[in-house]
Amino acid sequence: MQLQRENYAALGPVAGPYSHSVVHANTLYTSGLTAFGTEHQKGSIDAQARSVFKQLASICAANNTSLAMLVKVTLFVSDMGEIAPLRAALFDIYGEHIPASSLIAVNSLFSEDLSIEVEAIVALAV
Repeated sequence: MQLQRENYAALGPVAGPYSHSVVHANTLYTSGLTAFGTEHQKGSIDAQARSVFKQLASICAANNTSLAMLVKVTLFVSDMGEIAPLRAALFDIYGEHIPASSLIAVNSLFSEDLSIEVEAIVALAV
């Protein structure tokens, strides 16, 4: 079974040895996505989360799936004091399609402007 590794021009060039996404069988896996390089890079955690999920939605669309097919997300958050606005944004983003989720507190992300990084696992249509 082959792996399909993909980078997306709309997300900008990768800055290291990774792919934006990898598809294996009927599953899409993403690298950590952030609001870095977007208008929300220095914004609130909820604005950054919306920017990240917009990127994730474009990856999903490029793979003929959608956020409704999210299986699991892992959220890396640098300030646990911002959880309430993050949760509100996530309920809005997910709607009725709430995935399994892990929330991990980290000391910092690769840029001090960033409050959140998200990895996702998404089911693909068979």
